Amino acid sequence: GEAKNLPTYPGPNKMRDCYCTVNLDQEEVFRTKIVEKSLCPFYGEDFYCEIPRTFRHLSFYIFDRDVFRRDSIIGKVAIQKEDLQKYHNRDTWFQLQHVDADSEVQGKVHLELRLSEVITDTGVVCHKLATRVLECQGLPIVNGQCDPYATVTLAGPSRQTKVKKKTNNPHFDEVFYFEVTRPSSYNKKSHFDIEDVDEVDKMEIRVDLWNASNLKFGDEFLGELRLPLKFLRQSSSYEAWYFLQPRDNGNKSLKPDDLGSLRLNVVYTEDHVFSSDYYSPLRDLLLKSADVEPVSASAAHILGEVCREKQEAAIPLVRLFLHYGRIVPFISAIANAEVKRTQDPNTIFRGNSLTSKCIDETMKLAGMHYLQVTLKPIIDEICQVHKPCEIDPVKLKDGENLENNRENLRQYVDRIFTVITKSGRSFFLIGDLDVRYTAVSSFIFLRFFAPAILSPNLFQLTPHHPDPQTSRTLTLISKTIQTLGSLSKSKSVSMPFSFKGLIQENLISSSGRRDHKSIEQPILLKEGFMIKRAQGRKRFGMKNFKKRWFRLTNHEFTYQKSKGDHPLCSIPIENILAVERLEEESFKMKNMFQVIQPERRVLYIQANNCVEAKDWIDILTKVSQCNKKRLTVYHPSAYLNGHWLCCKATADNTPGCTPCTGGLPANIQLDIDGDRETERIYSLFNLYMPKLEKMQEACGSKSVYDGPEEEEYSTFIIDDPKETYKTLKLIIEGVGTLEQEHAQYKRDKFKKTKYGSQEHPIGDKSFQTYIRQQSEISAHSI
Repeated sequence: GEAKNLPTYPGPNKMRDCYCTVNLDQEEVFRTKIVEKSLCPFYGEDFYCEIPRTFRHLSFYIFDRDVFRRDSIIGKVAIQKEDLQKYHNRDTWFQLQHVDADSEVQGKVHLELRLSEVITDTGVVCHKLATRVLECQGLPIVNGQCDPYATVTLAGPSRQTKVKKKTNNPHFDEVFYFEVTRPSSYNKKSHFDIEDVDEVDKMEIRVDLWNASNLKFGDEFLGELRLPLKFLRQSSSYEAWYFLQPRDNGNKSLKPDDLGSLRLNVVYTEDHVFSSDYYSPLRDLLLKSADVEPVSASAAHILGEVCREKQEAAIPLVRLFLHYGRIVPFISAIANAEVKRTQDPNTIFRGNSLTSKCIDETMKLAGMHYLQVTLKPIIDEICQVHKPCEIDPVKLKDGENLENNRENLRQYVDRIFTVITKSGRSFFLIGDLDVRYTAVSSFIFLRFFAPAILSPNLFQLTPHHPDPQTSRTLTLISKTIQTLGSLSKSKSVSMPFSFKGLIQENLISSSGRRDHKSIEQPILLKEGFMIKRAQGRKRFGMKNFKKRWFRLTNHEFTYQKSKGDHPLCSIPIENILAVERLEEESFKMKNMFQVIQPERRVLYIQANNCVEAKDWIDILTKVSQCNKKRLTVYHPSAYLNGHWLCCKATADNTPGCTPCTGGLPANIQLDIDGDRETERIYSLFNLYMPKLEKMQEACGSKSVYDGPEEEEYSTFIIDDPKETYKTLKLIIEGVGTLEQEHAQYKRDKFKKTKYGSQEHPIGDKSFQTYIRQQSEISAHSI
């Protein structure tokens, strides 16, 4: 959203040039535009991603850009994963917190401790402590690198492990011994003076993690762990994983008001998906919705009735019906029902109904390829060239000419309208001309073209929300295009039929397994900077890593030195035989993947972050899915020093040792997991269970009384109370069964999970909360 009351810059103008980043823990996955000369910057940018790894905090950093030095951090907001639901889908102001070494602690450490009693020749009892530092995971990367080491301290000088270079998941496996003796046997500097054996209980072992640095300020602190020895009284040996903690710096604190605040709206969903057979009853009930008479008594329609927002019901429903090839009959059925209920033909499909939201979502998915071909080239130009198009005299900037702006706007509108009308034959179902006119005037321009131009990032035409000037230009074009579309000739034709034809045509053109190069015009699918390793095309020379601009179209995958330069390398899409992740140990680098080509040639690439890596792997896999020579096996590690690191085979042409990731159909069903969508629908039904029960009461009331219905029941559309009641009963039974399965899974997992394991290290607040909940809730109530 926006920030406010940021601290002033210690200079003459006091203003700052700020941007905001979104981070999983400390890994940046998104960056906003820079807002210049402001202490209350407004961003208004949306970012959506699938989270490809575990995380503890969702963090937001505000940076001040500095041209001459490294950008400085003003403050941050860090939300623990278990707290995300508190702020779900509502605007919230957060105070910015100070950022220092202690606030940036992350990662976990694996330790083994053993305390033993030794009786010396003189009869004195000594306590000997063995501390084994096995490994760490997920340490923070400081200034682009991580060379960690650990120190272990027990009341005296600390001991140090070896430094592990270029890894934030170091394996140490080093043991340190400490002797704890009585005063009578104290004779070495390494011994520690303890007045009484019971004093052992008061001691603590401290493990600190550091990043070895060449900077003059010394090594950077990464986190610490303090463990009292008294817990070893119950068990002399203890092995566990622990989350690293910040240093205890006393009560040092600063007022959060000093740094300002940040407004955020976070939507976080987490689904635990079972195997397909668990969902059969609920899935079958949903998929037959199109055949239920009346459709208002179907499970899918009921979901739209009970959800607070129609959109949250429409998204999983459309994706589920698309996945199983039932989208056309379903939307035809609910569209027919809405036509019958509509009193004013001018309002048809224009309200906030389940039908209109399903149409919107289907058009996004079914029309994505069409928009890439038609609108994307012009949208890209508008975003890059920044021609002034403001036609409101009040909003004109200095030096702008109203007539010139009008001409710029007219040219853009003319080009977009021309490309839309010329694409008609490939877009619409050709037949009765009345169908074409009605489809256009009813919803194509209003619900498809205008929104795509207004918010191109929501239709995957641009990666980010446009800057304010571009956004204003797109708003003006969108309004004009919408007005032009609404003036199209209109005739009275059956709308459900025209929509059915349109969607069928789109699904046919968007979903067939086809060669992407059969489309003549190259379509830019994704581009951006990444780091690549030399492929070894030259016989001699270093295989070093270099930053390059990568570009993917439906024809080829290329890279060049900078955006707009001539390609240094071009890989035809048909030569991409597999795209897979690369294990971090290969080059001690995170977020790497490999593009495998003929003759076992491999291009190793490092993406900027885990989200970008997943996006590139997904889209490269999709675009090359039709290739006939795709591999079935690959090497998950690199070929280095004369052998494959994964299987140790010495020949560089040895077939892969690991099965390739399961293929995906190269069509509109690409990103859809039917089981996941059914789980999402189950979660919605479960969330709105009180409304389902209220709807049951409404059905009973309507069946018994013919008089005016109670006000609390009037919000539901119930055309056939008896059929609706039957469906509601089946929904509630199906949701109840799945709820029991989830509860049983959690109980089983709870029994098997050990606190202190790698999955749930000691200090895991979410697991501690779960333990507390399990102790408070009886098995019967679960």
